Amino acid sequence: MSDPNSNSPASRRGFIKTAAGAAAASQVLFPNVNLMAQDNKKLKIGLVGMGGRGSGAARQACLADDNCELHAVADLYPEIVENQLRNISGALGDKAATKINVGDRKFVGLDAYQKVIESGVDVILLCTPPGFRPMQFEAAVNAGLHCFVEKPVATDVAGLKRIIEASRKAKEKGLSVLAGFCYRYNDHARELFKRVLDGAVGDVKSIHATYWTNVVKPMQPESARPAGMSDTEWQIKNWYNFSWLGGDGIVEQAIHSVDKVFWAMRDQMPVAVYGMGGRQRPNHVCNTYDHFHITYEFPGGVRCHVDWNQYFSGPYKENADYIIGTDGEAQFDLKTAQITGKNPWKYRLRRDEEARNMYQTEHDEFFANIRKQQRHADEEWMVRSTMFGLVGRMAAYTGQKLTYDEVLNSGEKLVPDVIDWNASLPVHPMPIPGEVVYPPGGMKTVKPA
Repeated sequence: MSDPNSNSPASRRGFIKTAAGAAAASQVLFPNVNLMAQDNKKLKIGLVGMGGRGSGAARQACLADDNCELHAVADLYPEIVENQLRNISGALGDKAATKINVGDRKFVGLDAYQKVIESGVDVILLCTPPGFRPMQFEAAVNAGLHCFVEKPVATDVAGLKRIIEASRKAKEKGLSVLAGFCYRYNDHARELFKRVLDGAVGDVKSIHATYWTNVVKPMQPESARPAGMSDTEWQIKNWYNFSWLGGDGIVEQAIHSVDKVFWAMRDQMPVAVYGMGGRQRPNHVCNTYDHFHITYEFPGGVRCHVDWNQYFSGPYKENADYIIGTDGEAQFDLKTAQITGKNPWKYRLRRDEEARNMYQTEHDEFFANIRKQQRHADEEWMVRSTMFGLVGRMAAYTGQKLTYDEVLNSGEKLVPDVIDWNASLPVHPMPIPGEVVYPPGGMKTVKPA
């Protein structure tokens, strides 16, 4: 990996461009690890963050390997730990008796992740709100653990630089890194993007990615805040609505669409990023948008657009990708994949096949590589895609046309240096284009002259 602090454009581009090799490697399909295990050691799994995605990841990890167990868990609240352990056990069914061996290794609090790391686990699943991801990934790599890192991997540039450095250490130590960019493990996405990269639609001229969905985790009114609850705890409980914790919609959710754009564009560096966003529906006291439109401009005038919104039921919903080339068009969504034009094609399962769950597939391949002592290396694309989610967000917040270098050198830092459970923590105002600037070490709002 290149030096994230280097001022050499070539070194930074070198880091990003190596993602092409990782993307190509992702096309290789592995069966569950029990079919090819070379190491009979029982793998102990630690789970940090026991929301829906974390609990799902724990179940999928347990099912990916015949000789593994959930060994330690962590969350902020003991009732969540107990409830989700019951849910994981129920999802595992008859296998729960041999797959869950947590005992008293149930940790709570902001430092609970460190206790999981110190509990003797081999593999850790990092599934907390993403603002915590850099420090947790850093600590896990320092401890020599294989890591599942849910997307996005950071909510600001300062955090992403920590991820880059920790990723370099993971590579040096031979540690496997699985990223939560699950579409990379979707079978019909792999088939479609392989054809696009092989030239089935000719030269890509434009991409339109949509992510129009329902509201996720709406902000609670202040009246719902329990008496005496600190600002920090209140914001963490409503993490999706604060940019330092969740990253905002283009980074937290539509990052999947950003990832697929760069997959189709062969990991090229865009020449500029620009766009807009805002909030149409009030959401009590928060600082996140409910819609973004971001344009990634590539060499040769190729423009790729990512549209994201979260509205309540009623407006049209869609999560799809339209890749337009000189020889045809490729279309992808969770149900179908097809190409029209000179090289028509449509994804179909054989009659004797069942569609695989992409969340399960990613863990199957991750554990298979650990067993084979073959490093699983997703860090290239998890850094690149998160970075360009951050670039798109900054372009919308500032109303400026930006480059990768400008954002990397912006000094953006949203996550507090010290996260105190009992502290006062003012909410940064809702970003207004033309009034947001990024001095070293933070983000500020200034009134235009």
